[in-house]
Amino acid sequence: MHAVVVTEPGGPDALRYRRMPDPVPGPGEVLVRTRAIGVNYRDVYVRRGEYPAELPVPGLEGAGEVLAAGEGAEVAVGDRVAWAYGRASYAELVAVPADQCVPVPDGIDWQVAGGALLQGMTAHYLLESVYRPTPGDSILVHAGAGGMGQLLVQWAAARGAKVITTVSTDEKEKLAREAGAWHVLRYGDDLAEHIRELTGGEGVSAAYDGVGAATFESSLASLRPRGTLALFGSASGRVPPFDLQRLAELGSLFVTRPMLPHFVRTRAEVLWRANEVFSAISEDILRIRFGGTYALPDAAQAHRAIESRATAGSLVLLPA
Repeated sequence: MHAVVVTEPGGPDALRYRRMPDPVPGPGEVLVRTRAIGVNYRDVYVRRGEYPAELPVPGLEGAGEVLAAGEGAEVAVGDRVAWAYGRASYAELVAVPADQCVPVPDGIDWQVAGGALLQGMTAHYLLESVYRPTPGDSILVHAGAGGMGQLLVQWAAARGAKVITTVSTDEKEKLAREAGAWHVLRYGDDLAEHIRELTGGEGVSAAYDGVGAATFESSLASLRPRGTLALFGSASGRVPPFDLQRLAELGSLFVTRPMLPHFVRTRAEVLWRANEVFSAISEDILRIRFGGTYALPDAAQAHRAIESRATAGSLVLLPA
């Protein structure tokens, strides 16, 4: 088979397309021929050496057809499956833990199955298990035109929340409004002031921040008393250490740094979140927009695109 490998940390050019031995499914694993592979910002952290991971093949997310099953794997050969937290997914063949595989419903195409599950399940745990907005709740979602941001905006708006979001261009503002944003703002030092004006001086109930260092202070300053900041990513860099006493001074705030693996610890959680995502897609609550599709050998181009933060939507790799 062919796969994209990283032999040492570096920039996008550290991704190399090479022939590799076919993986063999172990106990509890299935061998899958990939049809679509999701590209996520976590893959960038792994390539740079900022996150620990099993290398040389990166990638967490994908979808494809089961070719073989290891001992004890309760998935049948020929099944259409997807996964949000596997390993070595930048490849034509992947050995995936069967307990992380979910059935792909009829009507969900490969590109959506392979490129929407990780972000969709992340949106689900953020809105369902970290802070659940109620109808009329004002919330802040950063980067509302990105793949993750569009899902959060759509799902929260469908639940009746008043979503304020941030973007960097007029084109992205249009996408955020189409997703259901109540107000769309530009990044800037006066962001929190604008948000308080929109909320009658109160602030938002929750801020969902995947940008990190560049937006963290604005997110904190935008919260109402006892508001929640969910820092689920750091696309602009890690947030520096800060004094926890500030949380009391700013209104007894809650700050959390959640990660998907901690919200899919059981098979029941995996199936629950994945089925909710696929149902929302089937019911047109979530409309998946792709910011780019790339052939598997062109993974470096996909990484350049996602790091530029110029993309609007999810990115996928397509094997030959």
